[in-house]
Amino acid sequence: MKRVIWLVMDSFGIGNASDADKFGDSGSDTLGNIAKNYELSIPNMSSLGLLEAYKLNNKKPLHVKVSQKPIKGSFWGVAKETSLGKDTLSGHWEMAGVAMDIDMRYFEEKIPVFPKKMIEEILSKAKIEGILGNRHAGGIEIIDSLGEEHIKTGFPIFYTSADSVLQIAAHEKYFGLQKLYTLCEIAREVSNKYNIGRVIARPFDGEIGNFERTKNRKDYALRPSGKSILEIAKENQKEVIGIGKIYDIFGGAGITKKTLAYKLEGLMDETINQISELKNDGIIYTNFVDFDMEWGHRRDTKGYAEGLEYFDKRLIEIINALQEDDFLIITADHGCDPTFKGSDHTRENVPIFGMLKSKELKEIGVRETFADIANSIATHLNLPSTKLGKSFL
Repeated sequence: MKRVIWLVMDSFGIGNASDADKFGDSGSDTLGNIAKNYELSIPNMSSLGLLEAYKLNNKKPLHVKVSQKPIKGSFWGVAKETSLGKDTLSGHWEMAGVAMDIDMRYFEEKIPVFPKKMIEEILSKAKIEGILGNRHAGGIEIIDSLGEEHIKTGFPIFYTSADSVLQIAAHEKYFGLQKLYTLCEIAREVSNKYNIGRVIARPFDGEIGNFERTKNRKDYALRPSGKSILEIAKENQKEVIGIGKIYDIFGGAGITKKTLAYKLEGLMDETINQISELKNDGIIYTNFVDFDMEWGHRRDTKGYAEGLEYFDKRLIEIINALQEDDFLIITADHGCDPTFKGSDHTRENVPIFGMLKSKELKEIGVRETFADIANSIATHLNLPSTKLGKSFL
């Protein structure tokens, strides 16, 4: 039995992307800058080679409070992103072997941000009279500033970020969760011709002055333009289990089983549960969104650091659950340096580290594309390779 346990620490960049200046991100380094501000205790990630990957990428060591030398079976390296993006879709699609060759629509920081014709078509099809927002904003800030007006008018809140995204926030009680989902489905259909990467439902609850986003977020993404390693695996009768927002990121393509979980604890619990349940060849693929959503975008360095330490503490449970032919891959989709300017993602290289007991890999070097992950998975599971990337096995 050969299995892949694929963990994406959403936004966990390690700096030094050669083209960061083109994105306005020179000097960003998610892991390095967190470690400068907080003494990290990460013995389990370091035992799989994380600190070696950081040193390889930045040509200097990283000081942490508690670490451990790489253990037998561990491997480490660095990956560059070739897609011209720094977001969830470009990162996940590329690591799954699909180049982001769609000319995604991004929006300037102006008001209104979204095309008038697009909004008019969405409102007409949804039978809604108007919207609020229509600007760049952070998710917490915009519901705090417009939540009361939203309740009074019944108008949903539209906003965007540096990503190719249309986010729609609405109150679960006063607007209705299913009504929000229906609105987002309409917006997804309409926005396809505008090449917007994702439409995201952002439900919240609570009363005026005390609003909180709920766990019922839902992403409506474009489908990958090529065949990913997930689809190849599914076509070859391998199980592909998507945990968290993985199903939404790929529009369901290539996923045989979708499981929902929330927060680091829940996502880790569900990953460990699926490891114990999967008895055949296959892929368990988890996105740990909190690093990005809760701490990166909110520029919460302490929260990010504490999240890393919690993840590290629970990681030993996954290491102990691995069988001889299990392939554990830990990586990231982009950066989101909590010490950096603004509140958007940062263009960084990402670590690739993990464990494969049956091979002596150690250092796998600097990979020229995230897609080397996809082709390494193909090698491990004896699958046809994706068009993009080279296996490091």
